[in-house]
Amino acid sequence: MNINATLLGQVIWFALFVLFCMKFVWPPITRALSERKQKIADGLSAADRAQRDLELAQAKATDSLKEAKDKAAEIIDAANRRANQILEEAKGNAVAEGARLIEKAQADIEQEINQAREQLRKEVSVLVLQGAEQVLRAEVNRDAHKQLLEQLAAEL
Repeated sequence: MNINATLLGQVIWFALFVLFCMKFVWPPITRALSERKQKIADGLSAADRAQRDLELAQAKATDSLKEAKDKAAEIIDAANRRANQILEEAKGNAVAEGARLIEKAQADIEQEINQAREQLRKEVSVLVLQGAEQVLRAEVNRDAHKQLLEQLAAEL
């Protein structure tokens, strides 16, 4: 065998092998590579979208949390204002009730004083009548005693 013929045969077979590979092997490999490249690109873009979505969700969650805190603060402030209002109303009612009780007590005291005065007048009038009766029994001067009795009655 001649080395040139072997080398030429090998070159022909190698060229046929390359043509076969270019015709039947390379297109599926390049297609698989381009599909893989596309999948990787899609995966990267999906990861970017997911990252943006995550950032948006975090920003939205932060905003929602801030709104919730603000709303909670407003509710607490409203509750404190209402509690103060109720407290002021209760104080006002207590002051009004106290004033009413004081007025009632003063009226009761005034009534008791009047009753005591009336009772005292009755007792004094009885004593005066008894004294007058004793004076009249001892001495029967109507004019002198009449004036004295009228003065006593006027003072009562």
